[in-house]
Amino acid sequence: MSLYLAAEDLSMFGRDPWWLVVVKAVFCFAFLMLTVLFSIVWERKVVAWMQLRVGPNRHGPWGMLQSLADGVKLMLKEDLIVKRADKVVYVLAPVVAAIPAFMAIAVIPFGPAGNEISIFGQRTTMQLTDLPIAMLYILAVASIGIYGIVLAGWSSGSTYPLLGGLRSCAQMISYEIAMGAAFASVFLYSGSMSTSTIVEQQQDRWYILLLPVSFILYIVTMVGETNRAPFDMPESEGDLVGGFNTEYSSIKFALFMLAEYVNMVTVSAVATTLFLGGWRAPWPVSTFWEGANHGWWPMLWFVVKVQLLLFFFIWLRGTLPRVRYDQLMKLGWKVLIPVSVTWLMLVATVRTLRNENYDFADIALYVGGGVLALLLLSFVADMFRDRGKDEQAPAEPAGFDPMAGGFPVPPLPGQELPPVPRRASRRERELIVSGGSDTQSDGSLDGKEASDG
Repeated sequence: MSLYLAAEDLSMFGRDPWWLVVVKAVFCFAFLMLTVLFSIVWERKVVAWMQLRVGPNRHGPWGMLQSLADGVKLMLKEDLIVKRADKVVYVLAPVVAAIPAFMAIAVIPFGPAGNEISIFGQRTTMQLTDLPIAMLYILAVASIGIYGIVLAGWSSGSTYPLLGGLRSCAQMISYEIAMGAAFASVFLYSGSMSTSTIVEQQQDRWYILLLPVSFILYIVTMVGETNRAPFDMPESEGDLVGGFNTEYSSIKFALFMLAEYVNMVTVSAVATTLFLGGWRAPWPVSTFWEGANHGWWPMLWFVVKVQLLLFFFIWLRGTLPRVRYDQLMKLGWKVLIPVSVTWLMLVATVRTLRNENYDFADIALYVGGGVLALLLLSFVADMFRDRGKDEQAPAEPAGFDPMAGGFPVPPLPGQELPPVPRRASRRERELIVSGGSDTQSDGSLDGKEASDG
């Protein structure tokens, strides 16, 4: 199968002097930190607005310095290390969680690679660097960050943090498979794994229009990857007290929260790069303004798109309740993975037919015929399966003993608890104590009492 390969020209990267590399790295770090500080205040303001209450309004104008005050407070609080913790891993876990969160931004383009800007008289691109496998680098860095959460839960020497760490690990495995399949669809259409090339290939049409299923899959998986509501099971306070960070305080706790919000910014930047045209101006602006994608303007469009996706995170948290853990796993393994693999096969088929110079009508005919054939086969299979169930005689439910294993257990589907013995009435208990007959029914007792009256 021959796929279209985009022409990658990465020669403009790697030519900056060392001091300019440092300046751009500091800018990427400052961009993440400032976005996090703003996002925390914005989240509290938006959720307060949705719940008809007053949000932060004390620190700074309109409460905009609330997140900075919270950071200072956390750094000045007493730093505790629990007695049963593995001290070395316990201290390193927040660092392992926070550092990879900052690394992915290095390959995210803030502007076009061909449109160089001037920084202190030096011409450079609006991107720290780029790689032919930049998206694989992002996936690898995101996978490393999960080790911080797992190690934090394990090293705390406590049950609830350990359960939270294990939940996060299982969640990452379940959702990264679907995320990788969503990425692969973009690779097939763009012919590259370079972030700057992927944005360049969206010149005519953004991939959210060409690959809407991939975009929806990535949106769901990025919420699961960042452990945000409604998928915040690793830190579910309802059943895990606080999850993997229960035993942490002060600056180490702040590093975990920082890593979560930086990951939110990173996955939003990745979604913008892959599906929303990256730094490109939206459609109405780009049509009547030729300079919308030149100079420093691309950075504005990029930041606006990232902030809209961050608002989506906040909207989810203020709207949807937390799902159960079994529902989370079922969604990942039984819904997202099959849908992503099927969609990837469909995208690969369309790209192959396009490479063979088939017309759009022929491609739609072949793809539609294949989908209808699959639906027909599934309908026939379901019909025969239901007929086989109807022909089978219903088996008698096996007897259920809730104390068979020595401990009371609830019944499984199809099993019923044995009938509970009827509790004796007060009149019957009095007769038993006085030595009278205890075999009379409630009706006879009531009749006797009525005759006595």
